[in-house]
Amino acid sequence: MGHAGMAATAVRYLRSVGAPTAAGPVEALPRPHLRAVGDDERAPVHSGEFRRVLGSFATGVTVITAPAADGEASPAGFACQSFSSLSLDPPLVVFMVGRTSTTWPRIARAGVFCVNVLTAGQTELCRGFAVSGGEKFAGVGHEPAPFSGSPRLTGAAAWIDCAVHAVHAGGDHLIVVGRVAALGTGDDEAAPLLFHKGRFL
Repeated sequence: MGHAGMAATAVRYLRSVGAPTAAGPVEALPRPHLRAVGDDERAPVHSGEFRRVLGSFATGVTVITAPAADGEASPAGFACQSFSSLSLDPPLVVFMVGRTSTTWPRIARAGVFCVNVLTAGQTELCRGFAVSGGEKFAGVGHEPAPFSGSPRLTGAAAWIDCAVHAVHAGGDHLIVVGRVAALGTGDDEAAPLLFHKGRFL
C-alpha cells in the first residue's frame, strides 16, 4: 500500500470513530530556506561575545593523554576543559579538541587516551599542558593506565581509560567519543580544579 492509500485508510478509520478530519487535502507548510553563512557575511554571534557569555559556565579541568607512538620520544597530552560523560550503556565519554591542535593527531594515531581529572592543587600542572610544544611530561609523575598505557597522572582526582570510539566534526573543533575500558579515582577528598570566566578557581 502506498502513502496515499495508507492516508486514505487512516482517514476512514478516524471518521468511523467520530474523530474530526479535514474536509479536503491538507497543504504541507513550505520548507524553510536553509543556507550557509557566506564568507563576506557577518556571523550571527561575535566570537568575543560568545566566549564571554559561555565563560559564565564553570567547568572542571582535565588533561587528556595518550601513549608515545613508535618513533616518538614522549607521550602526548593536552589540557582540556571540554569534557563530559556521554552514555552509561555503553559507557562513553566525550571531549572536544581544536582542529588546529598539534596533539590531537598523536592521540588519533594511538587510538586510545586517558582522561585525568585535575584537583585544585594541580593548577601549574594544567598550565604546563595548556601550552603548545615543549616537553610537557618533564618532572610529571605518571604511570601507565591499565587498558591503553596512556599516562595516568599522579595526584589526579580521577582517571578514565578509553579507546577512541568515534570522531565527529563540530565547527572549528572535533568531537571525540571514547569508549571507557577502565576507570578509577584518586583522592576523593581533594577539591576539583575549576575554570570560570578565564581563570582557575
